[in-house]
Amino acid sequence: MATRYDENRYLRPKAATSVFNRVVQLLTRLGVSLWGSRVLYVRGRKSGELRSTPVNLLTFEGERYLVAPRGHTQWVRNLRVAGEAELRVGRRAEVIRPVELTDDEKPPVIRAYLKKWAWETGAFFEDITAKTPQDELRRVAPGFPVFRIPR
Repeated sequence: MATRYDENRYLRPKAATSVFNRVVQLLTRLGVSLWGSRVLYVRGRKSGELRSTPVNLLTFEGERYLVAPRGHTQWVRNLRVAGEAELRVGRRAEVIRPVELTDDEKPPVIRAYLKKWAWETGAFFEDITAKTPQDELRRVAPGFPVFRIPR
């Protein structure tokens, strides 16, 4: 499959995925975190309104990360402009100021993300798996935004 892995990569959610995301978001809002799920709240870059989406919080080598398996989504674009967001599980909320990783920094985080969540998000990575060679992960890195969340 010849897929474009660049800064314009964005996979639109299908109807079934939207239903699944709504269920995960509802459970997470109620305080039930499924395998590290959180609800990310970030201000819209154009509207200024608070937007929400379910995300998978990855802990890897003592750091926390957000990975965008669908590419340069609206939450990614909004986060870049806003510079901060909120992660919530139930009533617990944490203000975060994520730092976007360079493409060279992404491969080990993408691999760890796939090891943990390929069962849920693997289809969005198309032909990429946790066993993909390091140089290939680096080649596709521009298509997968990754943010480190400083403590």
